[in-house]
Amino acid sequence: MKSTDNLLTPTPSAYTYPLLIKQLLINAMSLHADQEITYRGQMRYKYRDFRQRIGQLANALTALDVRPGSTVAVMDWDSHRYLESYFGIPMMGATLFTVNVRLSAAQILYTLKDADTDVLLVHCDFLPVVEQIREQLPRIRHIVVLSDDGLVPATGFAVAGEYEALVSRADAAYDFPELDENTKAVTFYTTGTTGDPKGVCYSHRHIVMHAMATALSLCSPMGEQRLHRGDVYMPITPMFHVLGWGIPYIAVMLGLRTVLPGRYLPDALLKLRETEKVSFSHCVPTILQMLVAGADKTGQDLGGWKVIIGGSALPAGLCEAALAKGMDVFAGYGMSETGPVVSLALNPTQGQPLSAGENLRLRTSTGMPSLLVDFRVVDEDMRDVPRDGIARGEIVLRSPALTPIYFKKPEASEELWRGGYLHTQDIAVMHPNGMVQIVDRLKDVIKTGGEWVSSIEVEGLITQVPGVHEAAVIGVPDEKWGERPMAFVVAGAEVKPEFIREQLLAHVQSKRISAYAMPELDRIRLVAEIPKTSVGKINKKQLREAPPALQ
Repeated sequence: MKSTDNLLTPTPSAYTYPLLIKQLLINAMSLHADQEITYRGQMRYKYRDFRQRIGQLANALTALDVRPGSTVAVMDWDSHRYLESYFGIPMMGATLFTVNVRLSAAQILYTLKDADTDVLLVHCDFLPVVEQIREQLPRIRHIVVLSDDGLVPATGFAVAGEYEALVSRADAAYDFPELDENTKAVTFYTTGTTGDPKGVCYSHRHIVMHAMATALSLCSPMGEQRLHRGDVYMPITPMFHVLGWGIPYIAVMLGLRTVLPGRYLPDALLKLRETEKVSFSHCVPTILQMLVAGADKTGQDLGGWKVIIGGSALPAGLCEAALAKGMDVFAGYGMSETGPVVSLALNPTQGQPLSAGENLRLRTSTGMPSLLVDFRVVDEDMRDVPRDGIARGEIVLRSPALTPIYFKKPEASEELWRGGYLHTQDIAVMHPNGMVQIVDRLKDVIKTGGEWVSSIEVEGLITQVPGVHEAAVIGVPDEKWGERPMAFVVAGAEVKPEFIREQLLAHVQSKRISAYAMPELDRIRLVAEIPKTSVGKINKKQLREAPPALQ
């Protein structure tokens, strides 16, 4: 029998349901049309207004000659405008390009050109950057200014108008087309520390499948860590960064009350958390550190706030501090190329008590694979390593939400997908129950004295030292051992390198880490700050090339 002999052929009148972004709105509009979306607690409207404004945005863009296949770039803080763009632009059949506004002007220019941008929506705060590069962007036909007060500052280039004025004048009726679910919906660029940024692309199908699989994973726990329709959602991961980890689409799909905070200022975020009763967020460790420190100053209770931490490893010390403030904090894992969420540190023994140590290790782990993710840890020959929590290998993936290409980079795309699996370059161990723990990036693992030392593990132990706020560990050349660890530490004035080394020595004696993993005293550097990438990750390349000055 041929493989096609058992295909299900629908009757001619049957609707073949494509997985399109517009389908994420159906349940929300039917059941939660009166739910609220607020921008900074100052501007408020209902989901039904949101749906109307998506139609108005599409008509306004059509008037600017945006068509299926056009690329519309957005440079904005986290706002209602951005959320409208998440839906309206791809629903037209155009491509949404979420510009990383923290890149340099030269990198922003590169990405705008590489993405074949036709129309640019830009917040007033970023107009100076556009002023620098406008003449080098002849393809961009129209620029729309995004303004909270409706005013358009004087610019050295022509603008099509102000977003709110254009949208408010447009008709809300727009017949969003039936697209092929594999139509490109979104492009954004990786923030690697070497070479030019690479364009990552996702289709409607990728986005819908990621939203459904991640939502089901988050909604499945029995008690803690559970997302539900009573939650109030506030993103604290920039909406330009991997689509806010895909969570804004989930929030709208579930009809959650949504708080969009604008620019991330710790005091403003904490105020919105309190006044808007926010109960679900996600952010990088750097932001979490700021929130915990801010709450320490004010005495604010953070109890009942579920927060996913990603972007880089969740340090144990920071996790402890957040738990002490009442936060339900836990790690998630993914990359720009993975949708992004492919695992979550959810409690696999829901309802069963855990010791404080077990709870901490669970919440700071890489977690367990999300639904529909084929998650493997393999050796150099693509063979699965034993699930013993000891054997190390690279994480490779398959799922319905992984990027299939780097835009215009076929060789890099093939390298990413060699052997039919997406290669993460993250080195991990897998435990018998399926729990995964990343031990390092392939390029960051420290090779010393014949042993491989996990920089992430040493960083985690240092952050548990009282008074330490943040730590980064890199390998530095050593004539005798090849490499040795060097630690950069942000800490209170009372913390000295001798004290940190003494605490690490206790872990050596208990065999938690090897003696090779402990930095020498002169390689524990106290610094005022640790350099970060544009999305808040520790920039280890910069640490190696230009270490920060001592505190």
